[in-house]
Amino acid sequence: QSHLVESGGGLLHAGGSLRLSCAASGLSFEHYYMGWFRQAPGKEREEVSCIDNNYGRTYYADSVKGRFTISRDNAKNTVYLQMNGLKREDTDVYFCAAVLMGRAEVGCSEVHGDSYGRWGEGAQSTVSS
Repeated sequence: QSHLVESGGGLLHAGGSLRLSCAASGLSFEHYYMGWFRQAPGKEREEVSCIDNNYGRTYYADSVKGRFTISRDNAKNTVYLQMNGLKREDTDVYFCAAVLMGRAEVGCSEVHGDSYGRWGEGAQSTVSS
């Protein structure tokens, strides 16, 4: 049985930085595209970033471009989201997710969020002004 476990969330002031980690187990990590999503109560889910497995191609939502960086370490079965220059509007529960893609050639931005079949429990990140 596969698991995704997020860590690294917390409470901090605007302008600060956090690094979220997502450790995967029970799956062949190198065959999966990985994504970070966020959602607050009453709001729609937003895809923040994703990374493919073959070429390291990435995608960022316009709201985080230039501030967030996604990376993965296949040897550690872990994907990271470095968040810099945090704003109050970045306050959310952040979820990592995985979708089995094998050796697909499409960029991860072309994979709909509903296609992700494995999800973590989420990590709360709260940014105060």
